[in-house]
Formats: sequence, structure tokens, C-alpha cells
Amino acid sequence: MNPNADVLWIGIGNLLYTLGFITAIFYLVRARHHPRWLLYMIIAGGYAIHTYGLYLRGLEIGGCPVGNTFEIVQFVIWSLTVCFLVLGPAFRLSLFGFFTAGLAVLLSVLSFAIKDWDLPYPDRITAISPSIEFHAALAVFSYGIFGLLAVSSTLYLLQNFALKQHQFKGVYAYLPSLVESETMTLRMLAAGCTVLTLSLLVGSFYWSQNVAEVNATKFFASVSLWIAYLIVLGLRLSNRLYAKKLAITCIALFVIAILSIWPVGNSSNSDGHASSSPVTPLDR
Repeated sequence: MNPNADVLWIGIGNLLYTLGFITAIFYLVRARHHPRWLLYMIIAGGYAIHTYGLYLRGLEIGGCPVGNTFEIVQFVIWSLTVCFLVLGPAFRLSLFGFFTAGLAVLLSVLSFAIKDWDLPYPDRITAISPSIEFHAALAVFSYGIFGLLAVSSTLYLLQNFALKQHQFKGVYAYLPSLVESETMTLRMLAAGCTVLTLSLLVGSFYWSQNVAEVNATKFFASVSLWIAYLIVLGLRLSNRLYAKKLAITCIALFVIAILSIWPVGNSSNSDGHASSSPVTPLDR
């Protein structure tokens, strides 16, 4: 197998996300309408190619491709894309695909621009427990859900701004209602918390029997993020945090989560461990 084939296919998938984003901008600016289904099909094509690239990377490393920062960010992109493809048609939120593609493009540019994110890591000497692979995949997948949560929160803020400023033309005409955005935000928040909770539960079974293998930095980061999102969910359900403040909080938490990937991941390398996954408290 060509050692660079995985990066090539991942890159092509990311380029299709970029093409979708640029196409949507063109239609919004020139044609004055939102190409919802065209954008959906382009993203779906990018997702298929992206999936193949991650599959090749998984074959190369012999496991779930979340071993360095590049792989984690790409897995986050894949996660938010698959969530959009499943949920997008159901919610029919205007501009949802546009902002999802935009987030995918931003993360893609970062992952390819910073070469140190895709550094090789030590080969696996011993077999990895399937539960740890499942734990890691679920943890990173929850980041994708939180990414969509940030997208729906952004849509809410834009619509809130449009209503206050009496802006109803141009791109503002395609924004979903505040009720639609808030409904999406609550469901994404609940789904992300559920998946991350399940991930930590799966990992805890292994951790309880292999305490020495736990990376303290990654464990603290994972649990802190989990607690933060649970607090936000609790405040929302009790109607203590909602509307604009909820949207801003969800966006801020996702930014913190993404920014934590690289520095926390480096803690594994400094300790001499094989894994650099920031979202999994257990060394792989």
C-alpha cells in the first residue's frame, strides 16, 4: 500500500468539503438562493472519500485513527459530517450545511497546515483492548456532535442579530427560526453529552484495572469537558441558561475543546507514551 494514499484520499475528501462551501457562497452571492441539496450531495461525496482515507489510515496503524492530532481533527471532521448527513434532511435548517462545510474547511486547513500534527508515533507492541478502541472512537465522535452544536448555536446568534437589526434580506433570509435553532441546539447538546458519557463509562472499566496506564492530563481534560457540558445541559433543562447565553456558551466550549487537542496531545509524547489522543484518558 502506498504510505501516502491515506493522506491523499483524506485530502480529496476535504477538498470536496471546500468545494461545497465555495459553491454555496457563489450561489448565495450571485444566484441569490441557497443550493441546499447540491451542497448536501457534494458533502456526501466528500464524506465517502474521506471515510475511505480514514479506513486506509486505520489499516496502516492497525486500529482506530486517533493516534495523533491530525488524525483526531480529521476524525472530528468526519464525525460532524456524518451527523450532518443524518440529521440535516430531518431538520431542514437553512444554511446548516453551509456552516457545517465551513467548519469542516476550517478544521481541515488547520490539520494540513500544521505539519507537526501528523508526526509518526510508536508502533503498537501489544494488542489494544477493543473496549479502548471503542472508547476512543466514541470520545472523538462526541466532538463532532459538539461541532454541530456550535453550528446550530451560530445560526441562532445570526438570526437573533437579524431580528434585532431588522435584517431580512440576503443571507439572513435563509436563516432558520429561533425556535428551530434552539430545538436543534438542545438535541445536539443532549446527544453529545450522552455519547461522551458512554465513552467515559466504557473507558472506566479498563481504567479501574489498569490505573498505571492512565494519563493524568488527558483524564483531567476529558472529565473537565464532560462536566462542563453536563452543567450546561442541566442549566438548559432547568431554564437557567437559554437563548443567546446558551448559544455563546456552546460555541465557547467547542472552541476550548478544539484548542485543547494539540497541547494535551503533546503531554503523551512528553511522557513517552504511544498515544497522543487528547480526548481519551487512557493511553493506547
